[in-house]
Amino acid sequence: MKKRDLITTLLVALFGALAGLFIFTRFLDRDKMVIGTEKERQMIEENARYTMMMPQSGVNDFTFAAEQTVHAVVHVKTRATVSSSYSNPLYEFFYGRGSNQSRVVRGFGSGVIVTEDGYIVTNNHVIEDADEVDVTLNDNRTFSAEIVGRDPSTDIAVIKIKASSLPYIRFGNSDAIRLGEWVLAVGNPFNLTSTVTAGIVSAKGRSLGLLDNQYRIESFIQTDAALNQGNSGGALVNVQAELIGITTAIISPSGAYAGNSFAVPTSIVRKVYEDIRQFGEVQRGLLGVNITDVTAELAKEENLREIKGVYVAGVTDDGAAKEAGLAEKDVIIAINDEPVETTADLQEKVSRYRPGDKLEVTYLRKGRKDKKSVVLRNIEGGTGVLAPGTQSSTVFGATFTPVTAGEKSQYKISGGVKITSISDGRFRDLGLSKGTIIVDVNGVKVNSGADVRKATGDEKNLNSVEGFTPNGTYFKYQTRR
Repeated sequence: MKKRDLITTLLVALFGALAGLFIFTRFLDRDKMVIGTEKERQMIEENARYTMMMPQSGVNDFTFAAEQTVHAVVHVKTRATVSSSYSNPLYEFFYGRGSNQSRVVRGFGSGVIVTEDGYIVTNNHVIEDADEVDVTLNDNRTFSAEIVGRDPSTDIAVIKIKASSLPYIRFGNSDAIRLGEWVLAVGNPFNLTSTVTAGIVSAKGRSLGLLDNQYRIESFIQTDAALNQGNSGGALVNVQAELIGITTAIISPSGAYAGNSFAVPTSIVRKVYEDIRQFGEVQRGLLGVNITDVTAELAKEENLREIKGVYVAGVTDDGAAKEAGLAEKDVIIAINDEPVETTADLQEKVSRYRPGDKLEVTYLRKGRKDKKSVVLRNIEGGTGVLAPGTQSSTVFGATFTPVTAGEKSQYKISGGVKITSISDGRFRDLGLSKGTIIVDVNGVKVNSGADVRKATGDEKNLNSVEGFTPNGTYFKYQTRR
């Protein structure tokens, strides 16, 4: 090497060393040996601590996930007043009204804190019909909770307590979990404080027929993590301490854990939670199709080449699917290029969207693959967001939705509500059933479940009901005062 080249190389090295020294002394906190501002230093330390606590690859260590989540799962206690009187209009006509008796029913379950200011996700069946809801944290503090919103279709509800700086669990991606992956269930079984159990993901997209609702969405994560009474509304988390589901049910001949437990995936939970916070209730986008799984028998009957996808048994006259060009006997195989295997799979994917959202639906028709753009509609047939109280509400044991444009035309009515599910209560006692259309309650025209509740004085009185039975017969019940 020439002398001049050697000198040049040395000067470049010296300049680089001086530049590095300048940057080092300019930005280095000599006392703590951390580069950057105090905020950045804290972030680096927190990330380092988080990384050190993370389970090592290939090692089944659940301590990190347990420690990060156990304090964010709460005990939910409810109090409800239930009437034990039986109403029989015919008996009352001849003998007058019977006596009213009521009793207090207490319940319990779990909930998951999802924000530091006290928003909590739980199951709808945990707080449904509750007059009072109390929440006990893992540090034994107790708060009165407000019911922010409920969604019977997914069995998810949101409640709120007035608190701050609470530990909470971040939403994870339930789509990313795989069969055989380890998960933890955190809840309050048998009124105990937060309890952690472990298991693996046994299956995804399970539909069990547990929910009694016209627009029910069931696509459960199945695990073998032990769940028992009181676990409902608790957290299902992965080993990274991310929320991937809300524990909901078990299948057991004895009523206690027997090897299978089920959770609503966060792909559904997060949409319900965000809708309730933003709009007051869930904004459900509908395809407007009647569907069933493709079975071997159906594939043979319809001459389908493969046993996969979701068979369209029918399309709604004023629905989104018919408007886009989908038809009966089509087989839906993908939504937005994501494969669809079962009806539960299709319902879960569509449930992530709102009215007005556009989906790309891939389908088979007579063996030929095609794709349509479908704009989802709301239950009234429009594409806009609906106001709270206009979609569904439960009164006297019945759940309602507004009648569709087609039903208005069929019955020559300007409005009304249809019973989508019914359980014990005054409406069932009157002989009303699922599919009944009600246009007038106590002399007041009704167009939503909220209207029915208001017309009955918040379930305080029921003097008359007018409408149509499921077979189209007009009726009017008038109770004797």
